[in-house]
Amino acid sequence: MNNHASWFLVWKQGMALGAFLALAGYLWAVWAANRKHNKWPLYRSLFWMAGILCAAAAVTGPLAEMAHTDFAVHMLGHLLLGMLAPLLLVLSAPMTLLMRALDVKNARRLSAFLKGRYVRVIGDPFVAAVMNIGGLWLLYTTSLYEMMHHHPGLHALVHIHVFFAGYLFSAAMIYIDPVPHRRPFLYRGIIFVLALAGHGILSKYIYANPPDGVDPVQAETGAMLMYYGGDAVDLGLIILFCWQWYYSARPRRMVASSQQSGLM
Repeated sequence: MNNHASWFLVWKQGMALGAFLALAGYLWAVWAANRKHNKWPLYRSLFWMAGILCAAAAVTGPLAEMAHTDFAVHMLGHLLLGMLAPLLLVLSAPMTLLMRALDVKNARRLSAFLKGRYVRVIGDPFVAAVMNIGGLWLLYTTSLYEMMHHHPGLHALVHIHVFFAGYLFSAAMIYIDPVPHRRPFLYRGIIFVLALAGHGILSKYIYANPPDGVDPVQAETGAMLMYYGGDAVDLGLIILFCWQWYYSARPRRMVASSQQSGLM
């Protein structure tokens, strides 16, 4: 077994362990929160489990191995790791759960961190969109895509960035967890539309200009998967965003009802 194959095996095992710890950590937080507060909604836990499984499927197992040689499979992994998994994880409200699970002292520390300048900057919709969509343009329009298949460390950094950038983008568009630095719906909506356009244009660019080292047929299949699959995930995000915007303009009684249902 060569060094690259050995590293990839370690990477997959590490990601599998990380997924297990993420699942276990969330379940522990549910248990801890339920001891002090009302019962945590089951559907939130299901969102977390589904999100972790989607992310794990993209970086471990057969899908991750096939992605090295098949661009279409790689793009499927991108949809799972950078779009669907982040959306599901945002819907699980992890920060809200963690605040409930922690003791008062540590909960205040977490709250202070979330209110800090760093979170305010990376949580801004514009910054999140640049990190997310801009990162994809950098990956697929330069030699970065080909390079990451030859440099294990770069491979890891790209996948980690895709995941966290996708999470930040979803969290910046729809507010499920409490957000100290809330941005107006109009501002978020404008950034959202521009990001959707950037994602769609990139998929068409890939269709016409395959990344370095990618077979044109695979590039066409991957680009179509990126375009239509991305639209499918974005549709869910659009519905949630519009739902929140609609109810933000309703009478306070309606807004309170929506907050209790977990949609605000």
